Amino acid sequence: ILIAGGDEAFRTLAGGPEDDTEEAAAAVAKAGLGKGDCLIAISASGTTPYAVRAIEEAARRGAATIGIANNRDSALLRQAQTAILLETPPELIAGSTRMGAGTAQKIALNMLSTLTAVHLGHVHDGYMVNLMADNIKLRDRAARIVAAVSGRGTDEAARLLEKSGGAVKTAILLAAGADSADAAQKILEEAGQKLRPALSALEHDPEKWNPLFGKDHARTKK
Repeated sequence: ILIAGGDEAFRTLAGGPEDDTEEAAAAVAKAGLGKGDCLIAISASGTTPYAVRAIEEAARRGAATIGIANNRDSALLRQAQTAILLETPPELIAGSTRMGAGTAQKIALNMLSTLTAVHLGHVHDGYMVNLMADNIKLRDRAARIVAAVSGRGTDEAARLLEKSGGAVKTAILLAAGADSADAAQKILEEAGQKLRPALSALEHDPEKWNPLFGKDHARTKK
């Protein structure tokens, strides 16, 4: 996260750094952004110098750029390769963009991050499977996810999670017949960390596939 004024801005809320274009360029350079990366710049007005310069510098270095702003035809949207306009009405409290513009931007960013998670294979049949159960809350959640996807009971799911070191995807592959946690991890790596093709690879290996998995899973999905 690159923010005008650096981490101190979270505490002081100083506005001056938003005009510091040199800081923006330096921050992008320090982050090492380049080809294969993407910078998302957000600004309610679409004219914040820091955000606009960050877009320009990232593009100059070969990174893809996305601009999110609440004013049509603003500098940020013109500079960005992908422009996202979130037109919001006048703020309930004049002089503050936190209610309308800020809320719209949070929703857009939530959508972007969720769709990215889906694209990367972190989601399977509506469940967040890219989960590492390392506290009480997550262990309970992970067990319920493993049980729902695999058709196993929650006690069995919890046991598989222990065996997998808390990794949900690995536990599901163990339920499907993977020989070990290491074997499951290797299958995931070969499948690009995506659970469905990993399960498909197991299914086509009759020596490893658990025939009950597919039947139970189909019933769970129904």
